[in-house]
Amino acid sequence: MSSATDPGLDYVNPAAAYGFDASYHAGPPNWDIGRPQRAFVRLAEAGLIGRRVVEVGCGTGELSLFLARRGHEVLGVDVAPSAIRQAREKARWRRVPANFLVWDALRLDALGVRADTVVDSAMLHCLGPQEQRLAAEAIRRTLRPGGWYYLLCDARRDGVAATWASLSRADLREIFRPEHGWELSFVYDTVFERRGSHNPALVVGARRRE
Repeated sequence: MSSATDPGLDYVNPAAAYGFDASYHAGPPNWDIGRPQRAFVRLAEAGLIGRRVVEVGCGTGELSLFLARRGHEVLGVDVAPSAIRQAREKARWRRVPANFLVWDALRLDALGVRADTVVDSAMLHCLGPQEQRLAAEAIRRTLRPGGWYYLLCDARRDGVAATWASLSRADLREIFRPEHGWELSFVYDTVFERRGSHNPALVVGARRRE
């Protein structure tokens, strides 16, 4: 995956990046807790994350750096250039061999990399329904057959209108339909940790069908 980390390949839609990039200008946003979410730590400790990993919506890179330190080959991508600059600085100062790229997850497959696992700490739920489908397809094409996509997202009950960035179990069943090339293997309740608070969330495991 190293060939995809050339800064000359950086691609992002400026309209998509603007709001997220601004979030990093005045200090860490509330979702940047300075460490990986516990849900992903548990997945890693259970041996469920493959060797070659792409993190979509990596922010300042705490999850990517955690996985790289455990021996995974990791590429983190995000639409926010400010976040990627911070992630690269962390990798350099901590001497952790993780790579980071400014890139739009909706075009993840255009990088031409192949991953065993894609991890997503609250990126997909920030997108609209059409963008969610596009991102899921780009992620599916990036995964090897049988590879896993692990998603942590804010939870919303089925039947409740989407008034904030969140996904319901019904949304997940729609996104990860078998005819779209997915097997939705598990969805379970957890929390998404923020600075000084937490909220209900879902951990999702979806496997690319052979």
